[in-house]
Amino acid sequence: MASKRKLVQQDTHLRILRLLEQNPEISTREIANMVGISNGGAYYCLNALVKKGLIKLGNFSASKHKNRYAYFLTPRGMSEKTKLTGQFLVRKHMEFEELKAEIDALEQEIGVEQAMKSD
Repeated sequence: MASKRKLVQQDTHLRILRLLEQNPEISTREIANMVGISNGGAYYCLNALVKKGLIKLGNFSASKHKNRYAYFLTPRGMSEKTKLTGQFLVRKHMEFEELKAEIDALEQEIGVEQAMKSD
């Protein structure tokens, strides 16, 4: 199993790839706010994704601010996004099952009736 740090990094990259797919012209600051990381962290992640060949960078000409960029997912980036999504779903399903088992055990412990579960 991957380390917690690696899983957080994968989840962050997945969230960024999803945001870029929806809005290639999103700013680094907006990415940082939406993902819950610092602006520098977002910049670092974007650079890592560019170096890995998952996104490509281009200026968008419609902007008055010529220093703004658009980030486009490459075919490799789309493939990686799909892979990360699958891994994320497997982890979340496992977490869900573990949480469900814990809830069931706690309900049995305090004597919650089956009827309450259906409400």
